[in-house]
Amino acid sequence: MIDVKDLTENPEKYRASQRARGADESQVDKIISAAASRKNAITSYESLRAEQNSFGKLVAAAKGEEKQALLAQVKDLAAKVKQASATAEAAQLEQEELLRAFPNLIIEGIPAGGEDEFVVLKTVGEPRDFAAEGFAPRDHLELGELLGGIDMERGAKVSGARFAFLKGQVARLEIALMNMGLDQALSYGFIPMITPTLVRPETMAGTGFDVKHDDEIYRLEKDDLYLVGTSEVALAGYHSDEILDLSAGPIRYAGWSSCYRREAGSAGKDTRGIIRVHQFNKLEMFSYVPLEEAEAEHARLLAWEEEMLAKLDISYRVIDTAAGDLGNSAARKFDCEAWVPSQGKFRELTSTSNCTSYQARRLNIRERIPGEESKGTRAVATLNGTLATDRWIVAILENHQNADGSVNVPEALQPYLGGLQKFELV
Repeated sequence: MIDVKDLTENPEKYRASQRARGADESQVDKIISAAASRKNAITSYESLRAEQNSFGKLVAAAKGEEKQALLAQVKDLAAKVKQASATAEAAQLEQEELLRAFPNLIIEGIPAGGEDEFVVLKTVGEPRDFAAEGFAPRDHLELGELLGGIDMERGAKVSGARFAFLKGQVARLEIALMNMGLDQALSYGFIPMITPTLVRPETMAGTGFDVKHDDEIYRLEKDDLYLVGTSEVALAGYHSDEILDLSAGPIRYAGWSSCYRREAGSAGKDTRGIIRVHQFNKLEMFSYVPLEEAEAEHARLLAWEEEMLAKLDISYRVIDTAAGDLGNSAARKFDCEAWVPSQGKFRELTSTSNCTSYQARRLNIRERIPGEESKGTRAVATLNGTLATDRWIVAILENHQNADGSVNVPEALQPYLGGLQKFELV
C-alpha cells in the first residue's frame, strides 16, 4: 500500500509512475478525492460527537420542560452522529479499497513500458557453441528422459497437464541445487525456513496479490485458503502486525517450499517440459530492512543470485524489468536470465524485487524510528529474490550436455551429489 499523505502532497510523481506502468493515472485523483472526503467526514463526525457530549452535560443539569426539550434535541443529534459515523466509515472503506488496488510507486529511473521494454544491464559469459563441437543441443526434456529423470507423461496421468515427476538423477540434481543455495544463504546470515504453502486471504492480499482477479492463484474455496506461488507470501506475513528491531541489521529468511501457479495466461507457451509447470520447488530469499537501505539490499540480493549462477558455469544476463511488467508490489525488479541452447535465447531463472514499504504498510510491519525518543514507528521495507528453483534444471541440463545425451555436473554441485561428475544415460 502506498503512503496516502505522500500521494496527496506529491501527486505528479505517482501519475508519472502510473504512466510508466501503463496504468490508469486517474486513480491518483480518485485517491486524492477519497482522502478529502474521508477527512471531511471524520471532521463532521468528531464535531457532532463533541456537540453530543456537551448536550449530555446540559441534560444532566436540566429539569422539567427544559430537560424534555433537550432530550428531544439529543435524540435528533444522536441520529446525526450515527449517520456521520456511517459516512466516515464508508469514506474510510472507499479510500482503503482504492489504496489496496493502487500499485507501488516505481523507483525513479527504471525503464517505462511493457514486457519487451526491459534494459539489459550486463551479459556474463558466452553461450556455448554447439555447432563448433559438431552436434545439435537436445532440449531439457529429451535429456531428462534419456537420464530417466523427467516423466511428463505420468505426471499428466496422475495430475493433468503441466505436472511432472522428477526422479533418479534429476531429482538428486534438484535437491543438490537447493542445498547448495541454502548453504550459500546460511553463509550470508539468512535464517532457513520451511514455510506453509496455504495462507489466509489477508496474507495473500497483504503481500500485494489481487485475490479477487488474479487467475494465477489456486484457491481452496471451502477453507478460504490460497496456495502460494512463492514462499515470499508466507515470509511477508510472518511478521504482520509486529514491530521489528532492525538495529542489528536486516532480518533475512531463506524460505524453502513447494509453489503452485495456475499459469492461466500462458496457454500454448512452454508446454514442453518443466519451464512452466503448476507445481515446483523454490528457495526464496526475503529481507526486512529500513526503507533507506532497501536499494543497497536489492543490490546485495542480485549479487547473491549472480553468485549462484556463476557456480553453475552458465552464460546469463541481468535485465532491469520495465515498469509495465512489474507486479503491483514491486518498485523495481531485476531478472537474471540464463542462456537456453535449445531455444537460442535467454530465459528467466531468477528475479529479485524491491517492494519498498508497500507490503509492510498492508501487513502493518513496522520498526522503531531510529533516534526518536518518543519511540515512534514507521513501515519497513521488504525485498525478495530467488536462489534456486526447478527451472534451473533446464539450464543446467542443456548447457552441460554431451553429444551422447549424458550431462556433466558443474563442479560446485559435485560435493552435493557425493562427488558425482556426470549424469549418465539409463
